[in-house]
Amino acid sequence: MAEKQIEKKDIKSLDFDELKEFIESIGEKGFRAKQVYGWIHKKLVPSFDDMANVPKELREKFKKSCTITSTNVIKKQVSADGTCKFLMQLYDGNTVESVLMKYKHGNSVCISTQAGCRMGCRFCASTVGGLIRNLAPSEMLGQVYEIQRLTGERVSNVILMGIGEPLDNYNNVVKFIKMLSDGNGLNISQRNITLSTCGIVEKIKELEEEHLAITLAISLHAPDDGIRKQIMPVAERYSIDEIIETCRHYIEKTGRRITFEYSLMEGTNDQPVHAEKLAKLLHGINCHVNLIPLNPVKGRAGSRPGTTGIQHFKLILEKNRINVTIRREMGSDIDAACGQLRNKNKGGELHENICEN
Repeated sequence: MAEKQIEKKDIKSLDFDELKEFIESIGEKGFRAKQVYGWIHKKLVPSFDDMANVPKELREKFKKSCTITSTNVIKKQVSADGTCKFLMQLYDGNTVESVLMKYKHGNSVCISTQAGCRMGCRFCASTVGGLIRNLAPSEMLGQVYEIQRLTGERVSNVILMGIGEPLDNYNNVVKFIKMLSDGNGLNISQRNITLSTCGIVEKIKELEEEHLAITLAISLHAPDDGIRKQIMPVAERYSIDEIIETCRHYIEKTGRRITFEYSLMEGTNDQPVHAEKLAKLLHGINCHVNLIPLNPVKGRAGSRPGTTGIQHFKLILEKNRINVTIRREMGSDIDAACGQLRNKNKGGELHENICEN
């Protein structure tokens, strides 16, 4: 069954223009594209049979040549604060995680962009087992659609900060963003979409040419190359100076503020001298720093600093006129960090990652 699905056209991954071209290629009128696209991306139907205003003959054509890729929830955890964690199964049996976080301003969903990850960050659960494969646009959309369908509530913000490195799946991720913000679909504003990356410089340069209005978040986690190399293998390829220079150009080109994520690890990057270095590094950049107190993870690097140290770190940045907040912790009573539920489901150790708006 799975092999037949792979051979068929993944219709949910076709953008509006591609869908119209495909429909015309099978001898149908182009106006049907708006109807079909709306059923898939606005009404979120799982079957061609649900497309009431589409002729039966066309629906039968679709059934023979296409599939509406399903992303099925196989496990769900609900926190006391309303945070929901979903383990979703893909067509080939691989699993990814998504998180629903409820705020006063609306519902945010954190999604995965890959099954696994090859970046190898020492503190991250997503990289355990390495990269299995990239997700298709339909599989990223499917995470958002399934959560909206199950909750009956509109998703207003999407964060690409789950399992995987988004810029390592560049083409599919960019297509996903454009489809998610398409007026023919859910029409989620690009300003409400955040993409988090460990800093793949050449892809950031490509991204700035896409003219997207998204928020770019850089997983920095260190004020210098020496510390960053200890916890992030990607630092062997890209220096902090190179990343910062690329970010400056990105801001100048796009006019968009950048977020720098900084996970505080006791005895590694959490001392006052590190805060002073970070403030100097980011001086004059239109940015926001998101401080993330790391939770201890069995088998992974780092432990959580004390509350006093965290507040002092924040104060040093503020005194240096750096816009900074401490991450609001959500879902602490469930496996809300990316990688935990997936690894538990595979029978592995429990791990923790950073998934936060």
